[in-house]
Amino acid sequence: MSEIQRVEKTEAEWRELLTPEQFAVTRQGSTETPFSGLYYDWERPGVYRCICCGMALFSSQAKFASGTGWPSFWAPVAPERVAVREDRSLGMRRQEVLCAACDAHLGHVFPDGPPPTHLRYCINSVALRLDEDTPPDESSP
Repeated sequence: MSEIQRVEKTEAEWRELLTPEQFAVTRQGSTETPFSGLYYDWERPGVYRCICCGMALFSSQAKFASGTGWPSFWAPVAPERVAVREDRSLGMRRQEVLCAACDAHLGHVFPDGPPPTHLRYCINSVALRLDEDTPPDESSP
């Protein structure tokens, strides 16, 4: 297990790096419209990386069709790759999922997923980039 290398940028640097939608979701906690993202029904193998810093977060092997309109995974490639914190926005109590390296807002995790974890990491497509050149079981940064 390797140590997570922190990635920190100014708001201006993030705005220059990301599209307006990617910035709104990853840096401001917005959510893309369900069924609008590229990866919600994508079935190609590979590793899903953080759009902000490139860290490997989820494997296509852990992806499943949740019917929610967002890409869903039952686990990250390694638990230390994501951070989870309570989100009480919009009058709800949820668990927000963040990239552990750059604090990008990725989505939320819910306790209604399939075995073996019974978790559903419901992640915004715009927060991810699929790396099809990396084998799905690869968890390198």
